[in-house]
Parts: sequence; structure tokens; C-alpha cells
Amino acid sequence: MRLGLALGYWGRGPDPGHVALAQEAERLGYDSVWTAEAWGSDAFTPLTWIAAQTSRIKLGTAVVQMAARSPVTTAMHALTLDHLSGGRMMLGLGLSGPQVVEGWYGRPFPKSPLTATREYVDVIRQVLRREGPVALEGRYHAHPYQGEDGSGLGKPLKPITHPLRADLPVLLGAEGPKNIAQTARIADGWLPLYWSPMRSDVYEASLAEAREGFMVAPMARAKVCDDVAEGLLPVKAMLGFYIGGMGHSARNFHADLMARMGFEDEARRIQELFLAGNRQEAVLAVPDTFADEISLVGPRERIAERLELWRKGPVTDLLVLAPDRHTLRVLAELNG
Repeated sequence: MRLGLALGYWGRGPDPGHVALAQEAERLGYDSVWTAEAWGSDAFTPLTWIAAQTSRIKLGTAVVQMAARSPVTTAMHALTLDHLSGGRMMLGLGLSGPQVVEGWYGRPFPKSPLTATREYVDVIRQVLRREGPVALEGRYHAHPYQGEDGSGLGKPLKPITHPLRADLPVLLGAEGPKNIAQTARIADGWLPLYWSPMRSDVYEASLAEAREGFMVAPMARAKVCDDVAEGLLPVKAMLGFYIGGMGHSARNFHADLMARMGFEDEARRIQELFLAGNRQEAVLAVPDTFADEISLVGPRERIAERLELWRKGPVTDLLVLAPDRHTLRVLAELNG
């Protein structure tokens, strides 16, 4: 199981320690470093900044949002950074949800998310292969554009720049069973938002068609500390926000996922509290059991025992949300 460093997206401003953490992860033998985006900082710019100040570590997005860019624009970002970094780029994509897509990007959330995702990946693959002009008679990502409001003058094009790698890895952040199953068929890897090594059977059927070498790369917050309950508070805060507020009461993919993992009543209670404005109560309502299962928190010996559970399952890459160098070093030592 390879280790990656997940840096997430910025809050109020850039984190001045991110480059140093990425450099430390590279020194410790971490395989990859990952950036993200929500509705503030983008994922590609910080990753490029990190690429310029590292030399070996792979560079991933976990995730860039499909609604933010057309698929050819995303492919341009990826092939450019792949060249500049010497072939270290890995492209992680996510569809996001209706509130973000329509509220932030001002675009309709696709009525058929599976089709939209499949077309998006298809176009990116065509750009990276550069076997001919990009052409797709798609419902969401037609190339050339065929809409009634178009000029009708669109011309199929292929990229001027020759991509460094036709097989640049494309990963998807998927949550629903059908979306995960499609990910196993069309992508090079999957970026689970929550992963419990005690409940990997939840995904077994969805991953049945995964090819050899398929990456399963979940994120997990990690913290070496003496007080487990205190160490879990940031995990519970994250869960309270995602399950309670990152979506509508009638359509929240994160809450649905928590429910499928065996915590349906708790997920709905977190939603109720958060949407009623009781955010602190929503955080406290997150079960310690769930927060603990999807993270690595506690003394070194405890983390060592729990890390063995992660290694026994299908996880190929553990993307660590770690706030400090000490935790990064301990995990590197324990992972061997």
C-alpha cells in the first residue's frame, strides 16, 4: 500500500506550510501529493507550485470538479502539468452535487450523472491519445458543439501540444454504487471519500469489474496523539459539515453514503441539526465509531494496529490528511 499526502483545498487563504509538507513527504518516500477544490482555491495552481519545488513525488488532484471546466480544458491543464513535472500528473475528477454545480458554477446538474461522467472521461481520453480530432456525439459534451444556439461552424480539433503520456491516470471520486461500478470500468482508479477497512464489503460488488492495477485511493485524516477523542474532533467537524451541509436535505450524496455504511439514523440526525443551524450539535452527533473507522488517530501503537486493517483490503494508496511532519514520519515508518 502506497502512501500519499492529501492537502485538500484552501480555507480563508493559502496554507504557508503546504509546500514544506509536500517536500517532507517526498523525502520520507511518499508516492504522491494531492490537492483539491471546492468553491475557493482551484486544484491545479497549488499543484503546479508544488511540482516546481519537488522532483519525484507524483502529483494528483483529489478532486477537480467537472462543472468547473469543459473536459478539453481539464485535459489541457493535465497534459501541461504532466509535461512540466516530467510525467508525474494524475488526474482525479469529481462531479460534485447540485448545490455546488448550480449554486457556484451556475450550470445545471446533469439529469444523468453517469452519462455526463462517461462523456467527460471519453473526451479527456481522446485529447490524451491524440489519435485524431476530438469528436463525440454526446448528450452533455458534444464535440463539435451542436446546440441550436451555436453557429454551426465548429470544427473538430486535436491538441496542438503532443501529450507526454496517452495513459496519464484518470481517477474518479464516486460515491453511489452505480457510479463506483462505472468508475471501475472506465477509469484508472477510484477516490473514495470515506473508507472503513471494517466495511470494505460495502463496495465489493461495485468493484467487481476493476482491472488489474486499478487504484483504490481513499483519504483518511491521521494524527499521532495520546487523546483519541481529541484527535477525532477534526474528523467529526469535517463529517458534520459534509454530511450536514454539503448538499440539500433531499439530496446529499455524503449522507447517503454514511447511511449505506450502516449509520443511517445518525446521518439523518446530523443533517437535521446542521440544517436547523445547530452546527456544533451536528458535529457532536457524529458517532465516534464512524469517525474512528475512517481515520488513523491515536498513539503510535494504536495506529500501527489499525494500519494493518487498511493493508489487508483492496486499498492500493492511502491518501493521508496529516497536519504535521511527525505524523507523516510515523506513518512512513509503520508502512515500511
